[in-house]
Amino acid sequence: MAAARAVTKLLEDWRAGDREALGELTPLVYEELRRLAARHMRSERPNHTLQATALVNEAFIRMAGMDVPWVDRAHFYAVASRLMRRILVDHAKAHLSSKRGGGEAPLTLDAERVADERTMPADILEIDEALSRLERLDARKSDIVVLHFFGGLTYDETAEALGISAATVHRELRLGKAWLLNELEVR
Repeated sequence: MAAARAVTKLLEDWRAGDREALGELTPLVYEELRRLAARHMRSERPNHTLQATALVNEAFIRMAGMDVPWVDRAHFYAVASRLMRRILVDHAKAHLSSKRGGGEAPLTLDAERVADERTMPADILEIDEALSRLERLDARKSDIVVLHFFGGLTYDETAEALGISAATVHRELRLGKAWLLNELEVR
């Protein structure tokens, strides 16, 4: 727990303009960011041209330039996860554009992350479009799905990042996941 407080304090100091805090923060968060990136990359095609390390670096560079009022460690990782998803979507769009619509390899939501153990072929753009539709219908469910499945946050971390209870995360995640799987099946 001391590490979590240290990260939160360094985030506050960084936000206040202390550049040394960023230098101290980086080694404390880098491994967790790599874990998040690896989790995002698991859903990508095997021959993806973007590697987890590059994804971490790109997300971290973007975050370093952001003026975000960091609430705590969970908020930091939630923002990092969203950025990583956005980077992958942008990368997929650029790749697809360069191939003029050429066949993206399918990816799957892993069985451990899907309650009924089904896998669903879908590419990152289809998943992003489905999540965007869910966000328009219910932004909180979309946030919960993104933070938990793609960000790797636990129920408690997701609850903390969104200011809701873990029980609400559990309930909304089940509903959001079911909605998302249904959307991907229909398409």
